[in-house]
Amino acid sequence: MEMVNIKINGMPCSVPAGSTILEAARYAGIEIPTLCYLKEINEIGACRICVVEVKGARSLVASCVYPVNEGMEVLTNSPKVLKSRKQTLELILSTHKQECLSCVRSGNCELQKLCRDYKIEDSHYFKGENPEYEIDDSAVHMYRDNNKCILCRRCVAACRANQSVGVIGANERGFHTHIACAFEQPLGSTACVSCGQCIAVCPTGALSEKDDTAKVLEAIADPTKHVIVNTAPSIRVTLGECFGMPIGTNVKGKMVAALRRLGFDRVYDTDVGADLTILEEAHEFIDRVKNGGKLPIITSCSPGWVKFCEHKFPDFLDNLSSCKSPQQMFGAVAKTWYAQKEGIDPKDIVVVSIMPCTAKKFECKRDDQSAAGVPDVDFALTTRELAAMIDHAGLLFTQLPDEDFDAPLGVTTGAGAIFGATGGVMEAALRTAVEELTGEQLQKLDFEEVRGTKGIKEASYEVAGMKVNVAVVSGLANAKKVLEDVRDGKKQYHFIEVMACPGGCVNGGGQPIQPGSVRNFVDLKGLRAKALYEEDRNLPLRKSHESPVIKELYASFFGEPGSHKAHEILHTTYVERNRH
Repeated sequence: MEMVNIKINGMPCSVPAGSTILEAARYAGIEIPTLCYLKEINEIGACRICVVEVKGARSLVASCVYPVNEGMEVLTNSPKVLKSRKQTLELILSTHKQECLSCVRSGNCELQKLCRDYKIEDSHYFKGENPEYEIDDSAVHMYRDNNKCILCRRCVAACRANQSVGVIGANERGFHTHIACAFEQPLGSTACVSCGQCIAVCPTGALSEKDDTAKVLEAIADPTKHVIVNTAPSIRVTLGECFGMPIGTNVKGKMVAALRRLGFDRVYDTDVGADLTILEEAHEFIDRVKNGGKLPIITSCSPGWVKFCEHKFPDFLDNLSSCKSPQQMFGAVAKTWYAQKEGIDPKDIVVVSIMPCTAKKFECKRDDQSAAGVPDVDFALTTRELAAMIDHAGLLFTQLPDEDFDAPLGVTTGAGAIFGATGGVMEAALRTAVEELTGEQLQKLDFEEVRGTKGIKEASYEVAGMKVNVAVVSGLANAKKVLEDVRDGKKQYHFIEVMACPGGCVNGGGQPIQPGSVRNFVDLKGLRAKALYEEDRNLPLRKSHESPVIKELYASFFGEPGSHKAHEILHTTYVERNRH
């Protein structure tokens, strides 16, 4: 690697050629503050918080976009730099709705931290005119409060660059610039896919999911309701971050203990739904291969992806697996098999899901998601909402004992656990489909070719005399590219896994908020996924079809994968939606 020699704050250091000053400073152990910068998707130098002095330059430069060169001398905290940053913060704060004590991001707001660090108390800028905006809460999953927006454009970049959805942008100019949809449409009437990636990258409280915790607590307090909760596989490796634990810490036992202490009647694992999805999806794939069905089959467990397909690629709707997502399958089982087994009226069961994904809030309300005549799932809470419930209840999360999920819907397999990482659904499906097609036990369960956080992965496998081509995609911009290649005949696949969020559910729009300083320099997706693969490796059951719960469900209720009863309860339909 070619290196260049520079000085930062008078200290000599050697950094990779092509680095920006921001990156070079990080190599030297110095964190330059940023507000707009997001590596690879929003490198625009707009907020001016990251300015530094460069010897010989006529003015301060934005370190996030300014490349280093041999012999450069940089000052990151000179009086001139500090004065400029403080003045910029005062200007940003002058049009910012200052209700920090009650804001959903209080204590985890990048603007708030910088204002504290630079001791912003009062300014003559605060006495000027302030624009006022109505809150847009038209979408099922989130709201936008432009009174707290700082025009960093991170949300715009995430929506456009990562997701290729592009339903938000900067409207008007000058003092009246604001982020909104084209022609000031409400977000809920656009082709927004509810992925929540905009929320995850917002540095302030301008964007947030709709909080359903009060409704859940009301249900828990209602003696006529039987309230059960199930947690998605990725939650166990992200929830700990909300309580200061290292990224990638598996807190499954403490999570279960916390949910029990919050008052849920039963605490279950969505992995059961994931295992059920694999049995149905693997059977569907095998049926299409053997009987000339529509290929490639494309996974349907990511509701953001499903909605994107309905909006942008309706010609691929027949390729989508008809399987409900693990969340919805779990809810359907809870209100049919479980209700029957426990002798409870499905109307009196409240199913709460803890999900990494804001699109799950939309999915709960989709048509054809009510196997028992009532919604399969009543509420989907994000990881952040669960953390808030734990905080409000006064639970000392890190001091809780480790406890196990309740039986019977708490049995975890490794195949279900890895659903939270991109490639995990494909690997879990292959473990079952290959054994079904060959009639032989796999000697090696790890399909390493589909692992990793790369946006597009491809592999080919020889299975029962047939070459099976698969693709694994995360991030909707990547999904768009793959589907266009399939449509144009450039690529031929039999099976495609798509997850809406880059890196999969571990990086979902409902996961713990991490500041830009972490997102830009720490492999969040990799660390979180690694913890899921470790759980898979250490579990005694690693294949969905070996789960005793799944065996019992088919033996006593569904009959076999793909049966008429299974289709009535575990499968769904899709609709073409407006494209804009």
